[in-house]
Amino acid sequence: MTHPNPDPPRWPHCGDGRTAADPVGCRGRQISPHAPCLAHALDMDRDAYLAGLDAGADVDHRATAFSGDLLDRLLIALRDPVTRHPRLGTARFEEAIFEGGARFREVTFERASFRAATFKGDAVFGAVVFKGRAGFESATFERTSHFGAATFEGHAEFGSATFGNTAMFRMSTFKREAGFGAAVFKAAAMFGTATFEGDANFVEVTFKGDASFRAADFRSEAGFGAATFERTAVFRVATFKGDANFVEVTFKANVRFGAADFARDATFVRTLFERVVDLGPFRCAGQVDLSEAVFSGPVSLQLAARHLVCRRTRWSSTAELQLRYATVDFAHAVFEYPLTIAAEADPFPDTADVPGDPAVRLTSLRGVDAAHLVLADVDLSECVFTGTVHLDQLRLEGNCSFGGVPPLRSRRRTLAEEHHWRARRARAAARGWNGGAAESGSPNVGPAQLAPVYRALRKALEDGKDEPGAADFYYGEMEMRRHDRAGTSRGERGLLHGYWLLSGYGLRASRALAWLGAAMLITVLLLMGTGLPQDSPKQEAVGTVPAGGGRVTFEIDKADPRNPTGDRFTTERFEKALNVTLNSVVFRSSGQDLTTTGTYIEMTSRVAEPVLLGLAVLAVRNRVKR
Repeated sequence: MTHPNPDPPRWPHCGDGRTAADPVGCRGRQISPHAPCLAHALDMDRDAYLAGLDAGADVDHRATAFSGDLLDRLLIALRDPVTRHPRLGTARFEEAIFEGGARFREVTFERASFRAATFKGDAVFGAVVFKGRAGFESATFERTSHFGAATFEGHAEFGSATFGNTAMFRMSTFKREAGFGAAVFKAAAMFGTATFEGDANFVEVTFKGDASFRAADFRSEAGFGAATFERTAVFRVATFKGDANFVEVTFKANVRFGAADFARDATFVRTLFERVVDLGPFRCAGQVDLSEAVFSGPVSLQLAARHLVCRRTRWSSTAELQLRYATVDFAHAVFEYPLTIAAEADPFPDTADVPGDPAVRLTSLRGVDAAHLVLADVDLSECVFTGTVHLDQLRLEGNCSFGGVPPLRSRRRTLAEEHHWRARRARAAARGWNGGAAESGSPNVGPAQLAPVYRALRKALEDGKDEPGAADFYYGEMEMRRHDRAGTSRGERGLLHGYWLLSGYGLRASRALAWLGAAMLITVLLLMGTGLPQDSPKQEAVGTVPAGGGRVTFEIDKADPRNPTGDRFTTERFEKALNVTLNSVVFRSSGQDLTTTGTYIEMTSRVAEPVLLGLAVLAVRNRVKR
């Protein structure tokens, strides 16, 4: 068979079988001092060469064709007399062809290169130790390859290698970098319990069969960027002590990360999940980044992590995210089906927890269509809602908490954007409004943008039959309208200011009652001072007796009330003034004689005080209505 490269190799080669069509012939490395390669050498020359080898000797058999028997003879010649196991120095098998089974059990390599080698039978590297660099770049394994319990003490390079059948790396140990970049696994790839002490590079690798990294131990960085998993990918119980990179990976079948442990960041940016996704429960002490990832199938994500970033992710099927400890960013994510984000109170089984507060905090829903979104027991005190579409259809379940207001102010639930807006105002910042998150990329919005957000959240809670909860967002909406100098006219702002001052927009019963009490007290004081007469006017009867006798006609009249003089603030006058004031609240006459000034005071009281009482009753109703 003609070699794809017609040029002679760069090493002294055998040349056996030269023809006009193939002037190079056999490309196998010559064995010194004999001209042919080990495969084509005469029996006596081959025997002499093998007899001259000792354990630990360097061997160079590039492009040599090995039968199973020839490889066995070479390894026997290199056997250590103490351990009875073959031991090689620098072993060069680049472009070698292993026709039968390649059995390297319990072999020790000081340094090995199998670059572009072809294994036509089963390749067995069980319990092999590679002390130096092990190079398998562009090698081809046409049948099952066994690396079980192999130890790679130097760099292990399998870049662009092709595994035609099952590749077994169970219990293998890679003490330095393991490179599988652009390798192709045409059948199952088994890395269960493998240990990668250096960086593990699986960039652009294609797994056409099942890929199992169950219980694999990645002690440094693990890179799977642009890899393709065409069948099931299992990372259950896997341990990642360094950063885990799954950028632009394609999972065409099911993927499972149950009980996996990430000690640092796990990055799944622009990753495609085409089928069912079972991500968890697993733990990540750092950040899980799913930005721009696409989930085409149902998703079940159970995660205990510091941060979860889902910016611009696309969820094309139902999804349930059960989280602990996480600070979540869902800015500009797309939900095509119902998606639930829930905080889990209890630890996940078989999964370690992250130290700290297990609460789940949502930081952004900006640019999201919330029509299919359900939030349960999530902390929304730092969440940015501005720019969210269909926010009135958002469903809030359980205890979803919002931010409050500075101490010494009325208690209500507020949005993070209101804190940021108020903190930008010098006087408000001094009153304790939180502007810490305003510097981390939240939108620069004002009352005009916040009023519709409060209105939409109010409607969402009203639709969920949570009238008391909706009241806080009605208060926030009115506050934003009162402060909106662009969209609210001066007259309307004046009315809103009065409404706020008197009763907190009909939501602060204590404020309305306080004003009612103050108004009644003022009324009492004014009546005592000028409204009640000095004395109660007495009736007078005036009659005329005809001269000749007869019928007497009396005319009864009452004297006009006299303005008070002397001591006006007595107990008797207080009781009379209080009686007049209390009756005026419910529009009933007190029956008291009043001065002209007192009459006007009573008329004003009859109008103002029942209004304040009504506002107090309305505020109580709004707070307790279900």
